[in-house]
Amino acid sequence: MTDSRIPPGQVQTTKWPVLHYGDVPTVDTTKWTFTVSGMVERPFSLTWNEFTALPRKTVHCDIHCVTTWSRLDNDFEGVPVQDLLRRAQVKPTAKYCLVVAEQGFTTNLPLSDLDRPENLIALNWAGEPLTPEHGWPARLLVPHLYFWKSAKWVRGFELLEEDLPGFWEQNGYHMRGDPWTEERYGGRGLTQHEINKFRNASKRIAR
Repeated sequence: MTDSRIPPGQVQTTKWPVLHYGDVPTVDTTKWTFTVSGMVERPFSLTWNEFTALPRKTVHCDIHCVTTWSRLDNDFEGVPVQDLLRRAQVKPTAKYCLVVAEQGFTTNLPLSDLDRPENLIALNWAGEPLTPEHGWPARLLVPHLYFWKSAKWVRGFELLEEDLPGFWEQNGYHMRGDPWTEERYGGRGLTQHEINKFRNASKRIAR
């Protein structure tokens, strides 16, 4: 009997596989910042000490990787994404977010998928700090989408009026990534104008 919590095409695992592009970055938390910018009334940047002093919550969730594994019953603790968006006072014209992480990595999300109560900037998993391979010191958690959208080593949000593909989306992954409808791939080719927009947006907040 198939577990109703496992999306189509997925296989349950009790492990947490390590998957990412490139090397695990070396992060110096004395220089780390989290920035929210773009289509917001009050852009801000927080140091590590300021960020870790914010209120936290724990989210119990399942996670689903586009490579077909699913891991059930995870407990992540971190800062609620909605608290950060409220602090920034997102403008009504903002409809999308470009999520920026270490080493210039990016992923894109509709604001409607980002602005949800279960989403976190996660600091801990299973009661312990994230390991570097899983995104320490902080990773985005968006459990209802494929897990590549939950960017490791996250450093900020840029709110946008128009959707802008991130790293994997430029390389053929789906622009949204709903596991229940198997939105794995199907990215379209980018125009040069879109590529230029992506590069400029990434440079503004990537560190």
